[in-house]
Amino acid sequence: MNVIVAVVASLFAFDLGFGAQPGQRDPPDDTASHMNLDSDDFELFDLAQRFTQDEALIDARWRALQAQVHPDRFAAQGAAAQRVAMQWSVRVNEAHRRLKNPLQRAAYLCELRGQVLGLESNTQMPAAFLMQQMSWREALDEAHSPQALTVLCDEVQAYRVQALSELAHTLDDVGDVAAAAQQVRSLMFVDRLLHDIDRRLDH
Repeated sequence: MNVIVAVVASLFAFDLGFGAQPGQRDPPDDTASHMNLDSDDFELFDLAQRFTQDEALIDARWRALQAQVHPDRFAAQGAAAQRVAMQWSVRVNEAHRRLKNPLQRAAYLCELRGQVLGLESNTQMPAAFLMQQMSWREALDEAHSPQALTVLCDEVQAYRVQALSELAHTLDDVGDVAAAAQQVRSLMFVDRLLHDIDRRLDH
């Protein structure tokens, strides 16, 4: 069990990358009416604050926002305006990355709704899930052919699709952020496992 705890702790050391960035300023004058430093990612992208999102719409809003804050638009206003525009371009890109990634989006929603995930300190997992993880890890260790790895990958991917569907229900329909935080932590294990399988397939 100590091995499991160590694996959990190392996994949760990953930075999900949300939170206000220091030193950011309001956007240059002609975009200020459309953008607010205090806006969360969903407000910034003019999206409903929910897990289920249209990824094509996220991309469209990102392109529109980047067009507004691109530093080249402010060349005539001088270096200071361009630096502010660059800060906002970075802010928009970070929001886009979070909103596009389902786990980062879910974790961000939990944080916005007051549920701290405690990724470095909260390592508790349901026993059944830990047993499933151990079974998959053993299968990965014993998979010595691309065919075996592909079968395992397909199984874990199918689990992930179902788990994301359950996470959407928990956040959007039930509104249970504590349960959603637990689901996010579990899905982080699944994503790490898929990463390790892909790495084996690449070699």
